[in-house]
Amino acid sequence: MKILHTSDLHIGKKLMGRERYDEFRAVFDGLKAICVQERVELVLIAGDVFDTYTPSAEAEEIFYSGLKLLSEICAVLVISGNHDDYVRLTAAAALAEELNAYIIGNNLSPVSCAKRGAVYPVKSGCGWVIFQNAAGERVYINALPYPNEARFKEGRTDETFNEKIERWIASGEEGKTEKMPSVFLSHIFVAGGSVSDSEREIDLGGARAVPLKLLPDCDYIALGHLHKRQILGTNAHYPGAPMQFSFDESGSEKSVNVFDLTCDGVKNFKRVPVTVTKQLIRLQANSVADGVALLNANPERFVELTLNLREPLTPQESSALHECENLILLKAEFANARIDDENKVSNKNKTSSQLFTEYYALRYGDTAPDELLALFLSLTEHE
Repeated sequence: MKILHTSDLHIGKKLMGRERYDEFRAVFDGLKAICVQERVELVLIAGDVFDTYTPSAEAEEIFYSGLKLLSEICAVLVISGNHDDYVRLTAAAALAEELNAYIIGNNLSPVSCAKRGAVYPVKSGCGWVIFQNAAGERVYINALPYPNEARFKEGRTDETFNEKIERWIASGEEGKTEKMPSVFLSHIFVAGGSVSDSEREIDLGGARAVPLKLLPDCDYIALGHLHKRQILGTNAHYPGAPMQFSFDESGSEKSVNVFDLTCDGVKNFKRVPVTVTKQLIRLQANSVADGVALLNANPERFVELTLNLREPLTPQESSALHECENLILLKAEFANARIDDENKVSNKNKTSSQLFTEYYALRYGDTAPDELLALFLSLTEHE
């Protein structure tokens, strides 16, 4: 079965206050083109469909229109991520199923099994579904949406987070009663993953990082949560977000994973570029005139411009730069800048856990307990 794996659409996410709705629409157009070109049979979207719990009406329209667009070509399976309100996301699940698109939230409800296209679900249970194509080939999907106790409506127990993860994963394996190609689809942070500036600090100081060894034995592990594409171990894949969301991704290619899943495992794996959205770039100039020239030379890109200056910008110079609509972020570096207090400590670029542990050590003269750090960081996490 030919499968496409993507994640972290973050529909509605702004870039320094700039709306990008046209680009989100273009992403679905691009995905459809790839599905046609590669003859994809099943699309897997590994969470974070929206950027917030309460997406705008336009963001929701983009998603459901995009879902319809993809389902005209192939079957689609979506799970909720930490940015998604899974109740809201699955509210239209019954209607989506009629289009051969399936949405699994943290209630882990079985999907409706019926022949609605060339590829369709033939059996489903709590957190798992089996898809079959026209050739009779079957694929088992263990689907685990973003997991935590609150989302699964579980009270406090003596279980560690790793023990909970093992239990939640095992529940999704219960339908695997016969040998067939299989996928683990989830929205989690696997220990060792590389994050980018567009993500929150999601590892909770390590307490919420899932060890690679806990992931199930399957042919392909389809992950979401991290925006940089990467492979952990031999078969745990983050395809990365299909759009660039922060300037530290400047120069990186965005793509989706496409592969054949057969009885002999993954075959013909490749990354197919997504080129329908604006690229983010970082530029430097030594004068305002040079900066304006660079901005005008890159009209189709969003730009973070750093100016190397000897004196502050005049209002006229600032206006000349901001007349360029592709300027998103302007930074100034001064050649004669100096730090008056050599002992001054900067908190720039420090993570939430670093700030908390440093504050705790300063306030109490001791190392912050792991449980307290995890509790603090959980307050910054979408529940």
